[in-house]
Amino acid sequence: FGSMSGQEGLWDWPLQAHSDVVKVHNDDKKFEVHLDAQHFTPTEIEVKVVGGLIDIHAEHTKREGPNGAVARSLTRSYKLPEDVHESAVKSWLSPRGTLVITASKKRHVSFSPNTKVVIPDRAWVGVVED
Repeated sequence: FGSMSGQEGLWDWPLQAHSDVVKVHNDDKKFEVHLDAQHFTPTEIEVKVVGGLIDIHAEHTKREGPNGAVARSLTRSYKLPEDVHESAVKSWLSPRGTLVITASKKRHVSFSPNTKVVIPDRAWVGVVED
């Protein structure tokens, strides 16, 4: 697994620094992976979240092409940042064949001294009073 080296924004996955195969975007609102999957259909791609990892597996059987038969498979695993909701991970295949995996970040609320916190009235619905 790679690390972000403290930089926000779009960055190349370390093992593929000179290709456009994988791009990862990690900021304070979301975590996003863009993976070139143009040789696969949506039904040939499986994305799972298991134990804080995104596991990607794509495979298709032999297909006849202009240069002969080709079979392809792709397997990748990416560690989710700790501040990502595992249940919020979504994936789709773009029209250009880019597999996009995105997840929202957990909200971090911090208060400075003398900060007034307003609680909406609806927060009290269903509270039983003594």
